[in-house]
Amino acid sequence: MATRRFDLADRLIGEIDNIIKVLTVPARPRREIPQFAPATTLAPAERESSVRLMRVNHSGEVAAQALYQGQGLTARDQGVRAAMREAAAEEVDHLAWCEQRLKELQGRTSILNPLWYLGSFALGAFAGALGDRNSLGFIAETEKQVESHLRDHLERLSPKDSRSRAILEQMRLDEMRHGAKAASLGGKALPFPVVMAMRATSRLMTRGSYWI
Repeated sequence: MATRRFDLADRLIGEIDNIIKVLTVPARPRREIPQFAPATTLAPAERESSVRLMRVNHSGEVAAQALYQGQGLTARDQGVRAAMREAAAEEVDHLAWCEQRLKELQGRTSILNPLWYLGSFALGAFAGALGDRNSLGFIAETEKQVESHLRDHLERLSPKDSRSRAILEQMRLDEMRHGAKAASLGGKALPFPVVMAMRATSRLMTRGSYWI
């Protein structure tokens, strides 16, 4: 029996299915949620701060799914496409962990997530269309910025919120590995104006999800 080859239309249908799943279906992780310490009762102000920070991180993982899916759609090299799929699978763990922690904190996800998904998917597809080296460089720079953002959140979390802290620390380690993998596959350093534009976009998403 001949193996069916999926054309662009087939892959677009698959991406529409991914969009629906990411935005409407609870994520199912492959790995257990990191739990280095038992849950601690937080004061109302501490809980609210954790909710807002974890909501931002959840939105970041929604955007990460879209980014990897968009880049995987337009990647030319099969090895690069496989690396995108592998990283996206680990990002599903992050998405699920943030969702679970938000539920524990009695918080909600951002209502702006569909906007972040669509924008990130378009950005990822565009980056992938520029060529694999540019696409991998985009991933390396994205993960560098995300790692910095996670370190900032770890400093801002209440010392008592050990559960959120354990999640963010594992996410930080994973993101560092994803960035290093993209660089090792031939990622090209991005021009400074592009890096600055990425940082400005990240700040917009962070501030939007923190409040809405």
